[in-house]
Amino acid sequence: MAETYYEVLFALSLVFSLVYVCVWHKHFSVHFSVIFLTVPITNLGFMLLGQSMDLSEALLAVKITYIGGIYLILFTTMLVFNVCRIHLPRAIIMTMFVVSSLVFLSTLTIGKSDIFYKSCTFSRQGGNVVFKKEYGIMHTVTHLIILILFMMALFTMIYSLFRKSQVSRKTIYLLMLPVIVCIAAFFLGRKMTTDLELLPLAYVFSQIFYLIIIYRTSLYDVTDTAIDSMVQSGDTGFISCDYKFRYLGSNETAKTVFPELSNLTVDKPLARDPHIRNTALRWLKSFSKDKSRNRTYYEKNGSTYLVNITYLFDGLKKRGYQIFISDDTRNQKYIRLINSFNTELKSEVAEKTQHIVEMHDNLVLSMATMVESRDNSTGGHIKRTSECVRMLIEEMKKDDQNSLSEEFCRNIIKAAPMHDLGKIAVDDAILRKPGRFTDEEYTKMKTHAAEGARIVHEILKGTDDLAFHHIAENVAHYHHERWDGSGYPDGLRGTQIPLEARIMAIADVYDALVSKRVYKEKMSFDKADSIIIEGMGTQFDKSLEPYYVAARPNLEAYYSSLEPQEAPEPPKTEVCAPDEQNDHTEEQPVQVQNSGTDTVK
Repeated sequence: MAETYYEVLFALSLVFSLVYVCVWHKHFSVHFSVIFLTVPITNLGFMLLGQSMDLSEALLAVKITYIGGIYLILFTTMLVFNVCRIHLPRAIIMTMFVVSSLVFLSTLTIGKSDIFYKSCTFSRQGGNVVFKKEYGIMHTVTHLIILILFMMALFTMIYSLFRKSQVSRKTIYLLMLPVIVCIAAFFLGRKMTTDLELLPLAYVFSQIFYLIIIYRTSLYDVTDTAIDSMVQSGDTGFISCDYKFRYLGSNETAKTVFPELSNLTVDKPLARDPHIRNTALRWLKSFSKDKSRNRTYYEKNGSTYLVNITYLFDGLKKRGYQIFISDDTRNQKYIRLINSFNTELKSEVAEKTQHIVEMHDNLVLSMATMVESRDNSTGGHIKRTSECVRMLIEEMKKDDQNSLSEEFCRNIIKAAPMHDLGKIAVDDAILRKPGRFTDEEYTKMKTHAAEGARIVHEILKGTDDLAFHHIAENVAHYHHERWDGSGYPDGLRGTQIPLEARIMAIADVYDALVSKRVYKEKMSFDKADSIIIEGMGTQFDKSLEPYYVAARPNLEAYYSSLEPQEAPEPPKTEVCAPDEQNDHTEEQPVQVQNSGTDTVK
């Protein structure tokens, strides 16, 4: 009866271990494999003990049973930590294994030493083996070690029930049951029955529950399931190699993209194939030098493949490199379509925006021209002063000491025509007066600077170009300010005057000097130049003098081109210091005394 009991349990343990082999997957915990290997060996020991005919056979069988008695609880405890996703330090694992191995080695002294069994006797009664023993110190140590491992496993499962939300509660309960059953059979089995050992039955019982746990953990292990699904689905190809770039393997999807892989031999260098050497191997070497270069695209036969490169892991260890290949053709076509649409849209928006800007600029220029047409003494003034500003700016840009931005240069040239917009608020009687202003008329004329700033502000207050808005307003507001502080409307001095207004002032006065007006002939270039130079440091910014001097040839050439005929000889006059009190226009005045009559510009 006892022999049959042990034989059946041994056979069942073998069957369940074969079932495990059939369902085995590389992602299964190694502890499952060790347990399913150890249980049949342990049950074999119990079967041999039941078949023993003498003491020597019984001793050998007992030693075999302790393989399970010691190592099964060890690997079961480690399995609990694994299933509950608690990582034990390597030092603790090694300590547990070494202590368990020392305990097992002590069992091998049975029959030779009294450290485990002090004495033992063998007999058979009614076909059953009667094996009596007196325990030594190491037997007590063995029980203590087994109890400690059991408590570690039990505490871990209880802790995980309350604290590990990512571990299945059903799996923990399934794991807890065989652990408790095996411990109960180990410590209480002999008290329940003396004829049969309950441990082999508990081990077989445990195998059944472990198979159920394996099935459930395979479902709950999302990472492994996802990897298996990805590999089996065929949507993603992969190529693996070691750190020396030796080929380790690939799936069929990768071979569809790289047929050359079929000709490669495992453990041989990837460089053996020219195409692989120029593609996959080049990507891998690039990644090995710079981990950020882990992504690229590969074009082939009208398809676009996304290539991701990462490390090849064996557990937590990096063992090489892995290339993942996925067909990204549809996404890339969509991206190209979006990019094309965005490019066309940006081009169209830029074109419309440019058109609006041009309309806005033309509107402002038309307003300036309209204002200028009311003044019978300054025809063409806005166009000429804009050219003067441009020439001065060109010379300033040549100086490396200047930090003028392209935006500033572009904006001041664009703003120059707006400097006299304020004249729209001046009465025609004053603006078109051919003679000398009265004090009251001159005061009203001077208001055009501040009024021009207000008008420019209103015109441009809705624009997104704040830099242009600021420069245009400053040009209109402050181009009659003087370096010595005697200008208007605010009497600014020196660098208080914005640079754009200082540049505009030179262009404004220069045009007034060399241009013909209804009340005066144009002044010669030499005399105009002497007046401008004389005004440097009082009327104009002295630091701008080098740029004016450099621009003078271009200025003279420009004004000469406007009237190609030979200029008339200017009247003999005495040039005096500028005095705007006698001016009937907005430019900085130049008083000319001739035949006792006061005229201006």
